[in-house]
Amino acid sequence: MPTSPRGSRIAGIGHYCPERVLTNFDLERIVETSDEWIVTRTGIRERRIAADGEAASDLALAASRIALNDAGIEAEELDGIILATVTSDMQFPATACIVQDQLGAKNAVAYDLNAACSGFIYGLSNAHALICSGQMSRVLVIGVEVLSKFVDWQDRATCVLFGDGAGAVVVEACEPGKGILGTYMKSDGSLADLLQIPAGGSRMPLSKDSYERRDHFIKMKGDGVFKYAVRAMVDATMKVLERTGMALDDIDFFIPHQANMRILDAIAKRLGLPQEKVVINLERFGNTSSATIPIAFDEIVKAGKVNEGDIVLLVAFGGGLTWGSVLLRHTG
Repeated sequence: MPTSPRGSRIAGIGHYCPERVLTNFDLERIVETSDEWIVTRTGIRERRIAADGEAASDLALAASRIALNDAGIEAEELDGIILATVTSDMQFPATACIVQDQLGAKNAVAYDLNAACSGFIYGLSNAHALICSGQMSRVLVIGVEVLSKFVDWQDRATCVLFGDGAGAVVVEACEPGKGILGTYMKSDGSLADLLQIPAGGSRMPLSKDSYERRDHFIKMKGDGVFKYAVRAMVDATMKVLERTGMALDDIDFFIPHQANMRILDAIAKRLGLPQEKVVINLERFGNTSSATIPIAFDEIVKAGKVNEGDIVLLVAFGGGLTWGSVLLRHTG
């Protein structure tokens, strides 16, 4: 396979989560559930919830400013903004365009990307390809969700899972072999009905009937999602390792999409990864969809746990169905 004369690396990272914390004990007063039931089945103890007037662009803007500051660059130096979300501010324009304007990134191409919980991985893969091809030199990749506004608070199977948050990275050109080493993306639309919001699009526009059926909220077939999530993330892990000629033993940090503790435990067990290599913050944030991976990555970077040269594997699975992975060498 021919190699590119350019590579890409993460030059800056940041995350932002809303101030409001919703604990399992708070949920006990909203829906028929308990802290013990939620922790046992999901591993989640609390999650962050956006304020009434807080939208995806607000969270994305805050995370982006932190990432830009961390990279030591101005917004005008960006060539592109890729924003991954399923909870955009509105149908159009793209939330990325709103963030572009608020940041003052007047030289950046901006667009949204919808791959559900795999969105950040897809966005990072897009940025890597754009940079390696020479089309861009600096790209801001954002994963952001305000899922609390699309959760059915009467459905205890789903409302206990999701939280709100945003994570962002600045990806810039570098020498080949540094930074991002390989990417992998996959999808299977035949399984789209496992996780979806049925109403609100052109197939089923919002109406009095769809509202009464509560079709404008997240619908999930939990057993099917669990089965395919484990299989898909194991597949994505092995595929990116094969593409880069690396092995599981080479990984220093494994950052999976924070969906459910049972899923994370099953993946780690199937791969034979020691617990100390698996990054988990699920109990404090819940499932923030496309934001889970950059939030978790930022936390361990800012905590000083990741050293220059460490190998980090990011892997996700989401509605679509979509899944994918990114393998990178941390450049400090």
